[in-house]
Amino acid sequence: MKIFVRERVKATDGDRRPRYRVVGVQGGDLTLRVKRIRKCELKLLAEHTGAEVVYLERDGKGSEGKRNSPVEA
Repeated sequence: MKIFVRERVKATDGDRRPRYRVVGVQGGDLTLRVKRIRKCELKLLAEHTGAEVVYLERDGKGSEGKRNSPVEA
């Protein structure tokens, strides 16, 4: 089983808010009911379920996924 997560856009060190966002879960019978999660919570979930946590890389620019403004004709 794998749990895919990525760092949140507005998360910084010392923020005291969950830093990771769950993107998806592959295999197993695990249902996550959270959008954001702390690293220590991820580690505990992985230990108890035998899952591997996969940290997805960000491009650092934030260019992908942004909505483009409509092009005027």
